[in-house]
Amino acid sequence: MATVGRWGAVALLLVLSVGLSAGQSFSLPLRQPQDCDHARYFDISSLACGQCGPHQGRSAWGISCVCLPGFRMVSNNGGPSVICEKCPENMSGVTEDGWNCITCPKGLTTEGKCKCAINEILVERDVNGKLLNEALCIRCDANEPSFSASNLLGDRCIRCEQTFINISESCDCLDPNISTGGLCFSNSRNFPSKTVATVRYGQLGITVVSAWFLKNLQASAAACWLYSNLTSCQALGNMCVMNMNSLSSTTSDACGLFQYVYANTAALGTVHSVSFWRQNLPWLYYGDQPGLASQVLDTTQFPTSFSFKGTNKNIKLQLIAASYDAEGNFLKWQNLEGGVLQLCPDTLTRLNAAYMFGTTYQQSCTISVSKMLSDFANPTFYDVYLEYHDADSGQQYLWAVPVLNLNLQYNEMSVNQGSNMNNWLLTRRMFLVDSLSGQENDLGKQPRIIRIASKITISIRLISSTQRGTIYPPLITIAYKDVLVQNPDTQSVMVSFSVNYEMNQSEAQIQTNIALGVLGGLAVLWSLLKTAGWKRRIGSPIIDLQTVLKFLLIYAGDLANVFFIITVGTGLYWLIFFKAQQFVSVLLPLPSQEEDFVTYVGCAFALKALQFLHKLFSQLTVDVFLIDWERPKGKVLKAVEGEGGIKSAAAPVSIWRTYFIANEWNEIQTVRKINPLFQVLAVLFFLEVVGFSNLALMDSSSSLTRSSESYIAPWSRILRFGVSTVLWLVIAMLQIIFFAVFYERFVEDKIRQFVDLCSMSNISVFLLSHRCFGYYIHGRSVHGHADTNMEEMNMNLKREAENLCSQRGLLPNTDGQTFQISISSKMRQQYDRIHETLTRKHGPARLLDSSATTFEQSTKAYHTMNKFLGSFIDHVHKDMDYIVKDKLLLERIIGMEFMEPMEKSIFYNDEGHSFSDVLFYGNEATLLIFDILFFSVVDLASQSFVLAAVLTYLQQEIFRFIRNTAGQKNLASKTLVDERFLI
Repeated sequence: MATVGRWGAVALLLVLSVGLSAGQSFSLPLRQPQDCDHARYFDISSLACGQCGPHQGRSAWGISCVCLPGFRMVSNNGGPSVICEKCPENMSGVTEDGWNCITCPKGLTTEGKCKCAINEILVERDVNGKLLNEALCIRCDANEPSFSASNLLGDRCIRCEQTFINISESCDCLDPNISTGGLCFSNSRNFPSKTVATVRYGQLGITVVSAWFLKNLQASAAACWLYSNLTSCQALGNMCVMNMNSLSSTTSDACGLFQYVYANTAALGTVHSVSFWRQNLPWLYYGDQPGLASQVLDTTQFPTSFSFKGTNKNIKLQLIAASYDAEGNFLKWQNLEGGVLQLCPDTLTRLNAAYMFGTTYQQSCTISVSKMLSDFANPTFYDVYLEYHDADSGQQYLWAVPVLNLNLQYNEMSVNQGSNMNNWLLTRRMFLVDSLSGQENDLGKQPRIIRIASKITISIRLISSTQRGTIYPPLITIAYKDVLVQNPDTQSVMVSFSVNYEMNQSEAQIQTNIALGVLGGLAVLWSLLKTAGWKRRIGSPIIDLQTVLKFLLIYAGDLANVFFIITVGTGLYWLIFFKAQQFVSVLLPLPSQEEDFVTYVGCAFALKALQFLHKLFSQLTVDVFLIDWERPKGKVLKAVEGEGGIKSAAAPVSIWRTYFIANEWNEIQTVRKINPLFQVLAVLFFLEVVGFSNLALMDSSSSLTRSSESYIAPWSRILRFGVSTVLWLVIAMLQIIFFAVFYERFVEDKIRQFVDLCSMSNISVFLLSHRCFGYYIHGRSVHGHADTNMEEMNMNLKREAENLCSQRGLLPNTDGQTFQISISSKMRQQYDRIHETLTRKHGPARLLDSSATTFEQSTKAYHTMNKFLGSFIDHVHKDMDYIVKDKLLLERIIGMEFMEPMEKSIFYNDEGHSFSDVLFYGNEATLLIFDILFFSVVDLASQSFVLAAVLTYLQQEIFRFIRNTAGQKNLASKTLVDERFLI
């Protein structure tokens, strides 16, 4: 037997393997119960339509078969396992349970069951359960004291509704009384006899006759007014809320009836001393008088305070709601945590973050209409309160939170959509989804239109003068979207939920404008002063168009600094005072309130970019000449071309020292006081890796880390700018200090090394950044010659170290080698005459294609310039002499020379090596601020520190390449150094 079983199992596995290897498809057609016709049912096992047996049809649910009218069941095992048998002619009816045939004296229903008249009940069995041969229709006793009528199912007699008994002393509501909603009302109290059971969907331009309103509106209003029925009053209020609390001249719609009842029940008094809350009625409105909204929102202080830190830390918004169903039944007190008002699904932690004080919350998603219909078949209505603790009494109290319904209409006008608070009409009750009022004709069918709360915003405003974290009452702003239901599975709606915190920023704006005005005025004066200094340096006293343009360029740079100072100060202020405060005294500006700040940053960047390009152009057009002090050593024999003879001539001086100095100058053109790549990487590291970017989130936390499960608040553009700018400045300052104190002192100082190299090469550098102003680096060797061998070079250095030779300075017994020079106009004119010949053929790159005469002329001009500048330095030209002096302190501060070089040029001692002003090195502040603003503008536009860092580094490299390439061409053209030797 074991062997047979084993072989059987093997055979089964072979069959299965053959079936699987055949590539069988695992798909099946989609069928739904409603797809099956009346003679077929939906088989829940095969998920397909199956055929019912003879004399059978589909059940109401569609998942089984039932006997047709006139047939009784013989057996029923579920699904299609039903056997039916035809009833005899004299017993053509079928009992309610379908198992027996019976005689029906008053006819049959469409289902083949016995029917009875109104207020009669059907009896098919006696008291012992024995089946009767003929069904009985027994009339309920509607007279006193029974007052009974049949129930909705028609199977038993129950007591009439009390209003029928009160009005007519019977179970009939005869004219002129009004029967509605299962109630009977007298028409003698001037209650509106007709009601408007329509719901207006303004966004679609459609008016729907609501089956719910038809059934319940008039009954609820009458029961509320005549009998003060609490549930009916709540139901009436709910129907008004479903109508968007809209008020008009019509008094017979839901809100009109509510207002009618409200006005006629003034004698009942108010609830909790709230003048808008009538006894027995729900609190729907804050009144309809102009200016009430501003009184509610601006003049009342919430009686508790909030703090971010300390022993009295209070950062929880205890929002709770009294919830009601559509029929007016009170459901429960409900804490809003857990996503009660949030339609978008999320984790509990993130949903509850909406109620952390100071945390700006934003949530949005797209939800299908089919999910709305299934999750919100019956609407729930909420009256929202903010709970607080009274320290004096030790009790918990509730503060009503007003609602601003943007869809509300007052006399056909959308009064809540404007910015004028005095026109607003505040309400109290709200709902999320209404799929009930849009049902036409039949309450059991799919609604024609549903109304969805597409945007809910809770606004919390801080009292500006507070130092203890007090706020005005919160405001819930809600906007509803009307959706015409056509295909719920494919239709979807975008919904959002947000919590905003704001305060009056007018004072901060005024202070910013004052600072901008004062600093801007000082910038004008400073720019005028620098323009006057520039005029002196170009030797032109005339105010012309060029002067105006120059002033505007200078002012652009100074105004950019003003905007930069203001924006950095603003960002630092909000970063410190918002994140570090204990009791809440300031709140971050809203995104709409940040627009001026973003504009200031944009202006700062545009103006700083203009200043940067201006400085770049100035550096690329500077005049520079390398003065070679080397003199020939002896004479050499030289063949005379064309004469066939040989004559003695001075030994040529090597040009390689000049090329060497030119290359070194070319290399230091883009040297900076910081390492740009390290700067960008360090800023990015601290922002993204260490987590300083988290300080820019719009929440009260000052932690650098965030849990992946926690809610991440939106970014504040002001805080992003503040955090990134502070990091840029701190890291840059640390770099500058490191390079100045340590690196340039103990490792390498390229600027001072260049000056030393000039001395060792016996070459001076003559720079003119303006027409009559520039810089001079005195590189004349104290040893007479620099073109020598290694042994002599080392001997010269040793002698200099042991003070066995004179000092390197221009003046005897001084070390001053660098000077700011202010030359006379006569000196400049002579320089230009020689320089014109020097640059006539646009540099040595053309020498290969030029004639020997042109080459000789250029070479002659070079030697002429070298000789002229050398003789000028040596005081040879008495009519173009110069003096050496120190600058006054005030002259150094304002960057302006008080003395004009009328007859003699002036050399100012310059121990600070200010010739670096024509290099990147001397303009680090401009470059750094430009980099910061470029980084910030990209980040503000993209909200990405990584992208901002990458683009900032790319622009640095691009401008460095431009400065190197164009500066190299300018150096070659101005010094006659062949560009091919500039490496």
